[in-house]
Amino acid sequence: MKIAVIGAGYVGLVTASCFSEFGYNVICIDSNKDKIGKLKKNIIPIYEPGLSDLVKKNTNAKHLVFSNNVSDIKSAQVIFIAVGTPSSRRGDGEADLKYVFKVCKDISKLLTKKQKKIIITKSTVPVGTGNRLIDIIKKLRPDLLYDEDYFIASNPEFLREGSAIEDFMRPDRVVCGVTNRVSKEILENLYRPLNLREAPLLFTDLESAEMIKYASNAFLALKISFINEMANLCEKAGGNVQMVAKGMGLDNRIGSKFLHPGPGFGGSCFPKDTRALYSSFKKYRVKNTLVKSVIDFNEKRKFMMVNKIKKLLNSKVKNKKIAFLGVTFKPNTDDLRESPSLVIIPQLIKLGAIIKAHDPAYNKSFLKLKEFNKVKWFNDVFAAIKDSDLLVIHTEWNEYRGLDLKKIKETIKNPIILDLRNIFNKNDINKINIKYYGIGFVS
Repeated sequence: MKIAVIGAGYVGLVTASCFSEFGYNVICIDSNKDKIGKLKKNIIPIYEPGLSDLVKKNTNAKHLVFSNNVSDIKSAQVIFIAVGTPSSRRGDGEADLKYVFKVCKDISKLLTKKQKKIIITKSTVPVGTGNRLIDIIKKLRPDLLYDEDYFIASNPEFLREGSAIEDFMRPDRVVCGVTNRVSKEILENLYRPLNLREAPLLFTDLESAEMIKYASNAFLALKISFINEMANLCEKAGGNVQMVAKGMGLDNRIGSKFLHPGPGFGGSCFPKDTRALYSSFKKYRVKNTLVKSVIDFNEKRKFMMVNKIKKLLNSKVKNKKIAFLGVTFKPNTDDLRESPSLVIIPQLIKLGAIIKAHDPAYNKSFLKLKEFNKVKWFNDVFAAIKDSDLLVIHTEWNEYRGLDLKKIKETIKNPIILDLRNIFNKNDINKINIKYYGIGFVS
């Protein structure tokens, strides 16, 4: 079976690489010539553990090739659309599907009768998108018959940045939205390697598959926001939010995942997808307050962190040196999209703070962000900490968990730590006379 993946971004590249690992012949197509040129040289444009080795292995084995030419889909039976669906520039939260529609139109020109190609949306798209793709092809290619010459399916991704390969290879479930028996059989064969590992394959209609993706992400965002609100209460009323989360998580009906307090959720999925889901509620005139509350609270959360920092500095932020450890939205990725740091750092700079930042995934692209244009970057953690008035832990990279606390005290000017991820043990730090403040407990 030959597979084409259109879009060599995060989702497309991981999808193409993992399918090639199963032994399929995969062609990954992207219009960005510079990106494809680098991929052909095994230069990976994103930071994802294990991905570089996987790409190199399968390109060397000729299972994975890269191209700029969409016409190369002609030899593929299975075509994945894995292009971006950013929030609309209108500011209404609706997903912008222009890239999806363009790819669909490009594909339609290359379809021929009786080929039985299946076109699958891997991109996160609003409910009803699959049917819109069918309508587009029917309009452009009235000579072709749907359910006979070509098929449309939905197969949303559930990849977590930092563990995407493991998530693909050992998924909790594989969701497939189909409209006929032939599509189901093709997808069953495609995912047979995962099915042999007992990964559940769930077949639904197109709309349900599209809705599952948004509903899943919105619910996880809700869990994060809920535990952050509980953290706020614990800080005032007493109790430790980590113990609260542990007690909740032991209940099988709730589960322990995504019950970790912090500065708010970020990344390429949760902010965008909650906004898009809320937009769908508005589009279909269905009253909703819950998803909107999650969106609003998460925005306010970042400013709450700024206020915490101001309080620890007695509102005297001007000319204070703040060591800021981690700027990505989560560890094991270089993704800065909608990271809380993109709000927190500019607000502190606006107040006159001097930001001394470190991140294990730091690269030159960080310098291009206007939010970081006055940030001083350090390759060494303790160089960032040296002579600082406050140490802020923003991202829970493992290398920060093992930092020498005594060395921190010797290096920092003012021994105060604000741990926005609760990676340290309060008692251990208090023993060496460092003032320690975390999230969700009375300091």
